Amino acid sequence: MSNSPLALRIAGDIVARINSGDLSAGSHLATEALARQYQVSRSPVREALNVLAGDGVIENRPNRGFYVRSDIDVAGLAKPVLAVRAADADPYFTFAEDWLNDRIEGELTEQAVRDRYRLTRSQAQDLFVRAVQEGWAEPKPGYGWRLRPVAKTSEAFEQIYRFRAVIEPAAIMEPTFRFDRAAAVSLRRVQEKLAQGQLGGLTPEAMRSAGAGFHEELIRMAGNPMFLFALERANQFRRLIEYRLKVDPQRIVAQSIEHVQILDLLERGDNLEAAHVMRRHLNGALAVKSPVVQAEFAPVPRG
Repeated sequence: MSNSPLALRIAGDIVARINSGDLSAGSHLATEALARQYQVSRSPVREALNVLAGDGVIENRPNRGFYVRSDIDVAGLAKPVLAVRAADADPYFTFAEDWLNDRIEGELTEQAVRDRYRLTRSQAQDLFVRAVQEGWAEPKPGYGWRLRPVAKTSEAFEQIYRFRAVIEPAAIMEPTFRFDRAAAVSLRRVQEKLAQGQLGGLTPEAMRSAGAGFHEELIRMAGNPMFLFALERANQFRRLIEYRLKVDPQRIVAQSIEHVQILDLLERGDNLEAAHVMRRHLNGALAVKSPVVQAEFAPVPRG
């Protein structure tokens, strides 16, 4: 029986975390904790772990659970990553692209989606669950689904980045900000690896997640849950547009270098300079991405 796209995406993310150093050899992969992290049931998590165990990436220790193998060979991680890349062609991305291009209505039923994309009931439900998690779909009262017109224009994309350039530096300057050195160790390990251009085996989605995770972890240190909530929602909204943008490895390296600079400043207690660099970092990202987004969403001339 073939593996579900959801399980393959989870497997791919775990592989990416091993590749980046976020999960080291011997790390315990607890099913329940992973289910909470990915906001799914335990079933796709178990499926993902079994995929990785079958490919020799992790091991299932009797009565103890799954662990990253101590003799892990990074070169051997290609197989599950390739499986996830194949899964990237799953209907979710086609569904998102259809919504971005106004090829589907803003209100539709599960059956209509099943018919359009030739899905089983379970696959259609997974598709909607993910769209809800990423902020662009919601169930209608009673029956059916409504797709939200968030981040469907270049103007909306720019507004998201400008909003972030306000709240993220401000969060660093909050009197309740407390630099979490333990969390920073994990952030630094991942970001330094990316800054050195060690991107092999990472899917575009994993690269984006590493960047978003860095910003969300820092804003969590502000001690004000409203900052984190706002950033999580902003990241959800922009993700829909960024699905259609090609990941630029040079940009990933550059942004990761800046992430490390921000960590250096915070470790020294220079929050003011860190906030300044953060604002410059976000404005720089907008300056690079905005022309690409505008080109993607430019009206197509009618011949």
